[in-house]
Amino acid sequence: MTEVTKEVTTDKQWPDNALTIESMDMDAQGVGHRADGKVVFVDGALPFEVVRANVHRKKDNWEKASLLEVLHESSQRVTPGCPHFGLHAGACGGCKMQHLDAAAQIAVKQRALEDNLWHLGKVKADTILRPIQGPTWGYRYRARLSVRYVVKKGEVLVGFHERKSRYVADMRQCPILPPHVDAMLLPLRQLIAGMEARETLPQIELACGDHVTAMVLRHMEPLSQSDLAALRGFAQEYNVQWWLQSKGPDTVCLMDGALGESLSYALPEFGITMPFKPTDFTQVNPHINRVLVTRALRLLDVQPTERVIDWFCGLGNFTLPLATLAREVLGIEGSEALVARSGENYVFNQGRRDKPLAPTSFVARNLFEMTPELLRQDGGADKWLVDPPREGAFSLVQALAEMHQQPELRLGWTPPKRIVYVSCNPSTLARDAGVLVTSAGYRMTYAGAVNMFPHTAHVESMAVFDLA
Repeated sequence: MTEVTKEVTTDKQWPDNALTIESMDMDAQGVGHRADGKVVFVDGALPFEVVRANVHRKKDNWEKASLLEVLHESSQRVTPGCPHFGLHAGACGGCKMQHLDAAAQIAVKQRALEDNLWHLGKVKADTILRPIQGPTWGYRYRARLSVRYVVKKGEVLVGFHERKSRYVADMRQCPILPPHVDAMLLPLRQLIAGMEARETLPQIELACGDHVTAMVLRHMEPLSQSDLAALRGFAQEYNVQWWLQSKGPDTVCLMDGALGESLSYALPEFGITMPFKPTDFTQVNPHINRVLVTRALRLLDVQPTERVIDWFCGLGNFTLPLATLAREVLGIEGSEALVARSGENYVFNQGRRDKPLAPTSFVARNLFEMTPELLRQDGGADKWLVDPPREGAFSLVQALAEMHQQPELRLGWTPPKRIVYVSCNPSTLARDAGVLVTSAGYRMTYAGAVNMFPHTAHVESMAVFDLA
């Protein structure tokens, strides 16, 4: 892992209003302190730079500022790879860290994870894992692109919102999207500009599989025959599937109803193929997801005699690979629809294998209202895999803590001897880790960052807990 090292700046005399940046926060802002101890957050500043900044918001203990001038530049400051990135008005808000070397981004995220674990959860890992990283460009296989017809200019914008704004950025390229999607941005603008419904098409949701690219077009009024014909022509020229959404998510349907090849992604190390629909939750970065699943299962160290529970199982991203290793697997998810989809994916893969998957069942459970009684109902397991949304898994770990603190509750029930927790929010991971370590009888043996979203401040991570 590349470390962000402190650079010598003491050999120069800086202006009285100069500020030394000490670190970077979770919103990719440089953090410094004034002489009186007040914290200053500077948008666009990097660790160990000396800057001049314009304060635009003041509170008793902190200030927010914009970057005016870099007096001493970090050696890790780089030229952004996208012309739409920047601090100026109208800059794209899709990325926040393109001005920082990609390896240094990893170091910042690793430090953010460790800081959260200690300051919020009061826990430290025995061993820090090497960060998981992959391609830094062309990685974003899922995206929600806003669409806006600008009447005064007579043109259509398609892309992410501007920085700190509800307006759509004037994006003509996007190197974090797969190259074939990046090449579609201007043709998409031209397509929608020529449609009768161009003023009532607010959004396109992108979903790329290994072999299929799907786009879900949100439309606020019925599409005319000429608009449908234009979409068909675009689909044929650019090899995409159009899905239409007239109202809520349950109205999403394939245009013309002729599917052809389905969206899917492969987990080749486990011989698993995961079909999915364009509105299903899948990881944004398939390159990282393959490594993530492999490392999670290696750390879980599943044996052929063991029963494993996959909490927040979704479509079965971890469940089905687990079923290639374990004696029995239970996948638990909050959504009845996702439980049905994961069951379908299990059947699909079972029918394609020479060696059958382990017996696997899926149940729907409100995982934000867990109790010791529900834990008993789902049965004991040798290992757990936990992959919650941003809200974390507080109710689940709290129920486990109650079982630990009240021995009478766990009679005939065995707690997992190892838990692998995959997180998309270091603050909720830290909170839950605190419960597991201080109240449920576990120790944190490993933790590490996962760079699922290069050039953004988003921190994904993984932690391992062993029964003490």
